[in-house]
Amino acid sequence: MTKLKKMTIKNFTPHPVTICNNAGEIIRVIQPEGLVRLKATTVQVGEIDGIPTTRTEFGQAEGLPEFQEGVFLVVSQLVKTALPSRSDLLVPAEVVRDEKGNIIGCKSLGI
Repeated sequence: MTKLKKMTIKNFTPHPVTICNNAGEIIRVIQPEGLVRLKATTVQVGEIDGIPTTRTEFGQAEGLPEFQEGVFLVVSQLVKTALPSRSDLLVPAEVVRDEKGNIIGCKSLGI
């Protein structure tokens, strides 16, 4: 008999991640356990009509735990995009909105 490995999802965004079913009902809330951000530096690149223009340059991830087999981390899309070699990163996907257009959750986690 093959033993199944336990998988864990940890939230490394600054807010709870709410998972909804197709009817919009909340089926799970994943509370934050930490925070991963990319180091950001703003560089002035010029001026348009007297207003400074800038570019944000992103660097290393801060707060990112080492890869651990069976553990998946929910992070922002920016962090996931910056780290394409990390197969353990997930992002909220299929956003669910209320009648006013406010995000209330998501239907899945994107890999």
